Amino acid sequence: MQPSSLHRPEYSSSPGDSLWLRMAHGIDALNRCVGRLACWLVLAAVLISAGNAVSRKAWNMSSNAMLEIQWYLFAGVFLLCAGYTLLNREHVRVDLFYTRMSRRTQLRVEIIGTLLFLIPVVTLILALSWPPVMHAWQSGEVSANAGGLVRWPVKLLIPVGFALLLLQGISELIKDIHELRALPPGNQPGIGCESTASSDTPHESR
Repeated sequence: MQPSSLHRPEYSSSPGDSLWLRMAHGIDALNRCVGRLACWLVLAAVLISAGNAVSRKAWNMSSNAMLEIQWYLFAGVFLLCAGYTLLNREHVRVDLFYTRMSRRTQLRVEIIGTLLFLIPVVTLILALSWPPVMHAWQSGEVSANAGGLVRWPVKLLIPVGFALLLLQGISELIKDIHELRALPPGNQPGIGCESTASSDTPHESR
């Protein structure tokens, strides 16, 4: 049984693209760049963790700052890659019904979900996350642990990450509307429909 692919077909930019579609491609390029750069934070976290463990075991030396920077980096990977994950459609989703829909119905579900859930929720979190960042910056908030780090950089990751996710949500909305308008008449097979059908078909015994 092969897993169904829910990835959107690749679109290449062309001079004839509308302003909205060019903007969507620009957002995609931004999140793709941020996602690939943020992947290096994983390596940095591993190296710092290993170095901290070696220094603690070998020389009985440790640092709260080194411990805290590890979860700062993890937060960076998790938050900064949210838009990149949406771009690649790698968020967890229940596709029990989705893969059995026509492409037109799939796009309508995507558009309604983006407008009613993704954009409003992300906008709310983005608005609520900014005041704590400003408070941490203005008060010079630092960790309660001895030798800990300042708090505003890690808190800043929240609005930045959700801003990237909001931009990618807008990009996906633009591309969904563009694809829906470009669909020919009739029921087109949806993404994942082919693999679902093939997995449901019994194989002949030889």
